[in-house]
Amino acid sequence: MADKHEIDPRVPLIQNADLAGKIVLVRVDHNVVKKGEIKDPYRIDATLGTLYNIVERGGRPIILTHVGRPRGKDGRITVSEETSVKPIVEYMERKLHTTFAVPDFPVDPDRGIREIDTSINWHIRDLRSHRIGGIYLPNSRWFEGEQAKGEQRERLALQLAGLADVFVNDAFGSWQPHASTYDVTRYLPSYAGFLMQRELSNLRHVLDPARPFVAVVAGAKYDTKIGPLSQIYKKVDKLILGGVIYNTFLCAKYGIRVAGVAEEDIKAALDLVRQDKKARKIVELPVLVESDILDGRVKGKYRKRRIEDFKKGEQFGYFLDVAPESFDAPGVAEVISSARTIFVNAVMGFTPHFYEGSEKLDRTIDMNTVAEKMYGGGDTLQEFKNLSPGLYLAAMDNARYYFFTGGGTVLKAIEEESPYGLEPVVALMDNQGKTPRD
Repeated sequence: MADKHEIDPRVPLIQNADLAGKIVLVRVDHNVVKKGEIKDPYRIDATLGTLYNIVERGGRPIILTHVGRPRGKDGRITVSEETSVKPIVEYMERKLHTTFAVPDFPVDPDRGIREIDTSINWHIRDLRSHRIGGIYLPNSRWFEGEQAKGEQRERLALQLAGLADVFVNDAFGSWQPHASTYDVTRYLPSYAGFLMQRELSNLRHVLDPARPFVAVVAGAKYDTKIGPLSQIYKKVDKLILGGVIYNTFLCAKYGIRVAGVAEEDIKAALDLVRQDKKARKIVELPVLVESDILDGRVKGKYRKRRIEDFKKGEQFGYFLDVAPESFDAPGVAEVISSARTIFVNAVMGFTPHFYEGSEKLDRTIDMNTVAEKMYGGGDTLQEFKNLSPGLYLAAMDNARYYFFTGGGTVLKAIEEESPYGLEPVVALMDNQGKTPRD
C-alpha cells in the first residue's frame, strides 16, 4: 500500500524516463470538443506541463486523445467534424506558438481509420528535424482498433507503438482499457505524466478524507451510478443528490412518479432508501423546480414543489432543478458549512435553462473556507465556469480547491476504493518503464 500522501511507488514516473532524442507518444484526455467547439480548455491546459517537460528534455511529442463517441451501438464509426481534434490543435497552436501536424489517413465509411499508413513517416521526419512542434493524431476513437477486440485492437497497439520510443499516459479521465491507454504499454517503456501523478495524489482527499466528508453527486441516469453510489454512501458522512439520481431517490422514498424517471431505476433505488432509513446520510434538498416541458423555461410551464407536500401516488412533470433556497434550508447549509472535505460530481439542473441550483450550490460551497473542495467531471467544471466565471477563476488559484479532469474516473476509483485497480494504471505498474524486449 502506498503512503497515503504519495502515489504508489510501483507507478513509473515521467521524471525517470530517458527522453533525450526520443519520440514520445502521449495519451491525453483532451475530450473537450462539443459540436466542433471547445467549451472549456481546462483539460488541455492541465497537460501542458507534461508536454513542456518532454520538449525541454529533448523529446518530440506525438499526441493522442479521444473526442466524443463516434462509434455507434451498431459498431459503425462515424468520422465527422463534430468529433475532430482540429479545434484542439488550433487552440494548442495559439497557446504554444508552434505548429502541429495532423495526419490524414484513409477512412472507411463504416469502420473508420483502419490503419496508420506510411504517410505519417513524413511528419515524423519533420518532427525529428524540429520543422514542426508535434504530431497530433486523429481522434483515437476514429481508429477501428481502439475499442475493438482481438486482432484489430492488437494491430493498432502495435502500430501506435511503432511510431515512438516511449509512451506517457497523462489521460486520467480515460480509465477504460482501450488500445491507446492499455495495450500499447506492452510494447513501449511506459510512464505516468505529471497530470496523471497529480490526479492520483489528490485522490487521497476523497479516498482518505478529512471529516466530516460530504459528497454531492448527480447524473442523468440512475443505473450508471449504482456501483459508485453504494461505495460513496459507505464512505461519506453526508450525501447530497441532484439531477435524475435525486428524482429517482425521491420517487422510491415517497411513492411518487416523476416524468423521465424509469420504473426499473425506482426499484433499484429502493435499496438506497432502505439503507438511509437507518444511517440517515442523505441530505434532502427540500424545494424542487417542476417543468411541464424539457426544451425551455416557459412562464406558466414551471413551478416550485416542496418535498413536505408530496403525497404517495402523485404524478409530477419533470423535476429540472433544485430551487436555490434549498441550500439555505436548516440542515442543508449547516452540513455544507461544517464539512472538512467536499467532493462534487454534479450539475443540479437541466441546463442551460435551469441553472439556479448549480449556481447556488457552488456559492454555498465556496463560503466554507476550511474544507478541501474537490470537483470532478467535464460537465461539472464547464457549468461552474459558465455560471460563476469569477468564482471559477478565483477557485483555480485557491489551494483549497482541486479540479479533477475525470469525474467518472474518480467515481470508479471510489467504487474500487483505490485508483490502483484502474486498468490503464495497472498497465503502467506492470510495465515499470520497461518492455518485454528489455
